[in-house]
Amino acid sequence: DQLPYSIRVLLESVVRNCDGFQIKSEDIENVAQWKKTSQDGVEIRFKPARVVLQDFTGVPAVVDFAAMRDAVKALGGDPEKINPVCPVDLVIDHSVQVDFNRRYASVVTVNQCVPNWHLDTTFLYKVNFPLTQLHKLKFKAEHHISYWQIPVTYRSLVPCCLHTAIPPFTLTLHVNGPCFFSHFFSKQICFAHFKWGARAFQNMLIVPPGSGIVHQVNLEYLSRVVFDENHWLFPDSLVGTDSHTTMINGLGVLGWGVGGIEAEAVMLGQAISMVLPKVVGYKLTGVINPLATSTDVVLTITKNLRQMGVVGKFVEFFGPGVASLSIADRATISNMCPEYGATVGFFPVDNQSLEYLTQTARDKQKIKRVEKYLKTVGLFRDYSNENQDPHFSEVAELDLGSIVPSLSGPKRPHDRVAVKAMKEDFTQCLTNKVGFKGFGIPADKLSSSVKFAYDGKEYTMSHGSVVIAAITSCTNTSNPTVMLGAGMLARNAVQAGLTVPSYVKTSLSPGSGVVTYYLKDSGVLSFLEQLGFNVVGFGCMTCIGNSGPLPEEVDKAISDGDLVACGVLSGNRNFEGRIHSSTRANYLASPMLVVAYALAGTVMIDFEKEPIGEFDYDGKSVFLRDIWPTRLDIQETEKKCVLPNMFKEVYSKIQEGNDQWKSLNAPSSILYPWNPESTYVQSPPFFKDMTIDLQSFKKIEDAHALLFLGDSVTTDHISPAGSISRSCAAARYLVKRGLKPRNFNSYGSRRGNDAVMARGTFANIRLKNKLVGHEAPKTIHIPTGEELDVFDAAMRYKDEGTQLIVVAGKDYGSGSSRDWAAKGPWMLGVRAVLAESYERIHRSNLIGMGIVPLQFLEGENADTYKLDGKEKFTVNLPDHVEPGMTIDITTSCGKKINCKVRFDTDVELTYFKHGGILNYMIRNIV
Repeated sequence: DQLPYSIRVLLESVVRNCDGFQIKSEDIENVAQWKKTSQDGVEIRFKPARVVLQDFTGVPAVVDFAAMRDAVKALGGDPEKINPVCPVDLVIDHSVQVDFNRRYASVVTVNQCVPNWHLDTTFLYKVNFPLTQLHKLKFKAEHHISYWQIPVTYRSLVPCCLHTAIPPFTLTLHVNGPCFFSHFFSKQICFAHFKWGARAFQNMLIVPPGSGIVHQVNLEYLSRVVFDENHWLFPDSLVGTDSHTTMINGLGVLGWGVGGIEAEAVMLGQAISMVLPKVVGYKLTGVINPLATSTDVVLTITKNLRQMGVVGKFVEFFGPGVASLSIADRATISNMCPEYGATVGFFPVDNQSLEYLTQTARDKQKIKRVEKYLKTVGLFRDYSNENQDPHFSEVAELDLGSIVPSLSGPKRPHDRVAVKAMKEDFTQCLTNKVGFKGFGIPADKLSSSVKFAYDGKEYTMSHGSVVIAAITSCTNTSNPTVMLGAGMLARNAVQAGLTVPSYVKTSLSPGSGVVTYYLKDSGVLSFLEQLGFNVVGFGCMTCIGNSGPLPEEVDKAISDGDLVACGVLSGNRNFEGRIHSSTRANYLASPMLVVAYALAGTVMIDFEKEPIGEFDYDGKSVFLRDIWPTRLDIQETEKKCVLPNMFKEVYSKIQEGNDQWKSLNAPSSILYPWNPESTYVQSPPFFKDMTIDLQSFKKIEDAHALLFLGDSVTTDHISPAGSISRSCAAARYLVKRGLKPRNFNSYGSRRGNDAVMARGTFANIRLKNKLVGHEAPKTIHIPTGEELDVFDAAMRYKDEGTQLIVVAGKDYGSGSSRDWAAKGPWMLGVRAVLAESYERIHRSNLIGMGIVPLQFLEGENADTYKLDGKEKFTVNLPDHVEPGMTIDITTSCGKKINCKVRFDTDVELTYFKHGGILNYMIRNIV
């Protein structure tokens, strides 16, 4: 009864899965004695009930499985044994990009022949126009063209002439609708690969594109809460290949993000090796301030827990304040768990959870079974009953009544700023030296401004101008309270005569179709649209970096004035270079504040003292407080408009997909038929020349530092997901394959192609490599002193037979869970990383690819040893290495660096010896 509820879930799992091999009786004893063993760093093995994937990480997972089948066959084994043994839910959500927003008409002239095109470079993307915006269409052509047999709405657009040249013609496109999925046809090979996976592999459910965001779909539809399998009841639990898998903890389902490589092992039946975590109890009291939102709560919690230090720990919420939070509120708090650094932010199941299951149209009998089971096994909570409060490793407390409206930024999610201090804080950031809270703008440039014309009007842009305002991300779009609040604020603003400047790229990308139902039903969607917040699709979009292009006039004005332009989004990540290359400052905010700052057109405003609009219809100044809806009004609207039948209607059809998905052909073979012409999906080289016998470890001697990095290098820096620059190594590869720049798409969409991803490794334009001395995706080839793209330098080192390492600072690999942030360095020849500290998932991924994670001893770093990154490094790793042991690195300058080997468990060490976790799995299966 004293165990934290999250630990009870682990205990149930180890008891049920104890087989004396993967999970042993000692694991049961260790979890049962959590109060003692959690202090000792004891290792346990845990088998989650299921795995959740999104498409950016799902593509490489399915590609890896296909390649593993090839490898098993080549080694004489049965390829069908490569098959998920636990349920896998894959939601295609990250592929949607905001190429078009608002509503307009356009004429496109195709003034050159299109020779010998194929699925990778379709005609639709040649003219750069999204398929599903074409509700009204006029087609003019002087030449006869035949068409694919696809739905009538699109039939007059897609020629079937895959092997003939098409003469010039003109399309007049009358756009009258949102961009739901602008790249469907350019990504057909990726999606066909998914469809093949759904057929070829057992236990794999795929939610087609355009359905929503993985974590919101998981919350509203996929989550079981309690599994009912072969007459056994047990708690739902999961791991996912996205950091924000933690969102499901708001419903009382234990789950967290892991590397894609580790998730693939779980899919194949392997237990996760983990250090039994300490559990921080976070006590909530009071109720949320009427002017504040759940977004403000989570931004406050994020800052508090970051300062407290909860990396590697579970956080479990308790106290009477929890009962006042809806499941959507709790899910918002759990969603940003990676930003405050914990493994999970857990809310045990209570009556609110059951009410949510009813609201989202779950089966009534199943809900009764969930309640009875959880109460029987001691996993059901009454937050008002202090006698149910468990023992925690440590406790923190927050009065919800103390929360004030807030944003976070300009470069990190945990740098919270109160709205009332926003103008002052941003002004200070402008002059601060370049860093997380500084842009280094000289005093004589603070008043810089640029006049420009757009959409027939004259505008002036200056520091702090808002150019992107996006209501996006599962963090907030899963919460009806803040979404309806944004709609009601938009209604009040329109009725007061306010507008958003037309150059501001506004967008609304909900996490599921349910959102549009209740926004329409409440009558507020039309007001959002009048301010430019049209539904552009159902997916992560701006939050993942798929913000799409800004108008050329806006980009030019920012560049000409060297302005610090801003993005404001209701997302969970705002690292440098992630949202858009032209927005140096990006702030996370509630959907309501996104609307407010879009209306203001700048973050340089004090809403308490300055009007958001100069005049309303009566000629009076309008302040934000005049149009801000009350929390009571929002909650009353929510009760009337968020109904179970909406969820039932949306999710009863979710697995069917749209007409394009239904008509998409996919192979049905056991082995995947790789297409050598594809620039999206290729067989990776991870298992090339693999043998059944274990190979000896090749020592790391006289290695050069490929990069010499500082603190907080994120997975976005290591393996960006956004647009492919025209001047980078990946672009040169794609051009050589016959693609035009407009067809490059994003790194995220090409994660099934190792050639693109290797060239995209460390290709972030905001990369700060100390060897170079300036911000650029470059490094120095040390023997010659030549500045090169990172990929080109790595290939030169490879040709010379030189081994490579990376030297970094604190929190290396923070940010999104991204397996290519480990696969990419492996393909560049990186054998080890030496850092001050690591993000949990990324360290695991490095081991999963056979890269050695080395860590400076406490209080030491590169400066301690006066390293400049130009030394040669020899890693003295013994033949019989043990988890957590201290070794030394010697340099060509005669320095001796003491460091810790970050293999934290015996299992991690086993994976490394096999050259990675997937190699280990292949050998076991064969």
